Amino acid sequence: MEEKTITCIGCPMGCQVMVELAQGEIVEIKNFKCKKGKDYARDEMTSPSRMVTSVLPIKNSKEPLAVKTQRFIPKSMVFDCLKEIRKIKVSLPIAIGDVMIKGVCGTDVDVVATRNLN
Repeated sequence: MEEKTITCIGCPMGCQVMVELAQGEIVEIKNFKCKKGKDYARDEMTSPSRMVTSVLPIKNSKEPLAVKTQRFIPKSMVFDCLKEIRKIKVSLPIAIGDVMIKGVCGTDVDVVATRNLN
């Protein structure tokens, strides 16, 4: 039997959730204080995913543009996603929600602007 401790990020409590595994399968999840903790630990052990955020310089703007994925993507794709974001060349004006990359890394998740820049 193997035990892993995961710090839950589902809410501000930051529970130290214990996951017991046998032959790579989840046997028990304990030490969570809410359903989010249990769900987070299960998802983290079976299919970890992350929201990606980044900034990029904009030509003729003193302020960088903050961008993010619209939803979580598989954790294994985070660095490839960041490489694609670094390739973006955009110009002003930019509106919040504008799609900067359609279907990043072959997923159905877009990278969007998180603010307006004129």
